[in-house]
Amino acid sequence: MVQISVIMGSESDRAIADRAVSVLDKTSYTYEVVVISAHRNPDDLDVYIKNSEALVFITIAGLSAALPGVVASKTKKPVIGVPVSAKLGGLDALLSIAQMPPGIPVASVGIDNGANGAHMAVRILDLMNQK
Repeated sequence: MVQISVIMGSESDRAIADRAVSVLDKTSYTYEVVVISAHRNPDDLDVYIKNSEALVFITIAGLSAALPGVVASKTKKPVIGVPVSAKLGGLDALLSIAQMPPGIPVASVGIDNGANGAHMAVRILDLMNQK
């Protein structure tokens, strides 16, 4: 069973995903990394979210950064958004992730900070596993 899903909106986000993976590799949690665009592959994203056993989603997106919000709108599981500095220094992506509508929460970490996205996922799972 995969406990953490790292979803990139584009292969160009790989370097940010690699930062998350470098943290996750030091834990006992299982994870997978996939590329599914909320804009180019919305149906594939729907199917993936519906069928994923992941307990936490780390979503990496730049530009309009729709991916984190779309994922959060389709699951009750925690979603962490990692904004990418594709344009405007990443501020456009950061604001898109942070300014979600009521009832669709997305935790946001700093721009290009895939490592903190992974650290947040680990903390969430650690809390879930406390007895």
